[in-house]
Amino acid sequence: MTLTPAPLPAPTSPAIRHDWTVAEIQAIHDLPLLDLVYRAAEVHRAHNDPADIQRASLLSIKTGGCPEDCAYCPQSAHHKGAGLARERLMPVEAVLQEAAAAKAAGAHRFCMGAAWRQPKDGPEFDAVLAMVRGVRGLGMEACVTLGMLTPSQAQRLAEAGLTSYNHNLDTGPDFYGDIISTRTYEDRLRTLENVRDAGIGVCCGGIVGMGEGVKDRAAMLQVLANHAPHPESVPINALVAVEGTPLEGQAPVDPIDLVRMCATARIVMPRARVRLSAGRRGLTREAQILCFLAGANSIFYGERLLTTANNETDADAELLRDIGVPVPGITLAAAE
Repeated sequence: MTLTPAPLPAPTSPAIRHDWTVAEIQAIHDLPLLDLVYRAAEVHRAHNDPADIQRASLLSIKTGGCPEDCAYCPQSAHHKGAGLARERLMPVEAVLQEAAAAKAAGAHRFCMGAAWRQPKDGPEFDAVLAMVRGVRGLGMEACVTLGMLTPSQAQRLAEAGLTSYNHNLDTGPDFYGDIISTRTYEDRLRTLENVRDAGIGVCCGGIVGMGEGVKDRAAMLQVLANHAPHPESVPINALVAVEGTPLEGQAPVDPIDLVRMCATARIVMPRARVRLSAGRRGLTREAQILCFLAGANSIFYGERLLTTANNETDADAELLRDIGVPVPGITLAAAE
């Protein structure tokens, strides 16, 4: 006799909130781990298809020489010990070739990053607009991160078809000054407002492992969760401690810290794409799967992030296949 498993009960669908306190979010973050993951998984399934894990490819289209002093970033002109060579903006055709290759490898979204404090209107910004139009013409989502934006620049990006703009808060307001001095928290929030007003999706998250406390992590999530609407995309990054930057001596992030952040972000922002982003290369398959269970539903896909290494494409495709998320365009040997 063949037994048919009973269907799982439908999870409840909690109301979307924009009035979280830091204390409430920290209390969620600090729940016993199994309770936290269970609660996050319930919220995730109430609002999202758990098999829908987006693959985003990331390309540095203009590298190094950034005037900002972000303590984690080897692209900063302040951190010459990082030894990162400065490169000019890539040609449009070369970027679109990379985008086409990413699509062929199974990526849904193509993200482009330029190491600027703020783009200047002129030929380079016009080239970025052409890149956005080209990526959208390939049938992919397009995301850029270019630094601060004026309202008119945000509007031009929207007219070019930009899907999403990435501008991370990095950490909570109280710890922010320990990491960056050349741009204020208010500057970042103003750019997010310009992006939202232009009708572009917001991609905004932060970095774990820079020396901040749990309260700082909860405070960052509180700022994001109290935006109405919530950001469409929330990257959760683990610090990659690059030699030559002020944070080169930071200890590796405990994978459970990433699980907790993914789960907490999912609970307070139920419909956002929670992106398991930088630092994933240091996680085991099991730790990544636990993050997916806790509500992460996007990864950066491809061997390179902006300046640091990422997981191999075939390894990611195999991981996704093993949890029941096939990657079109990638053929792997059948699992034994």
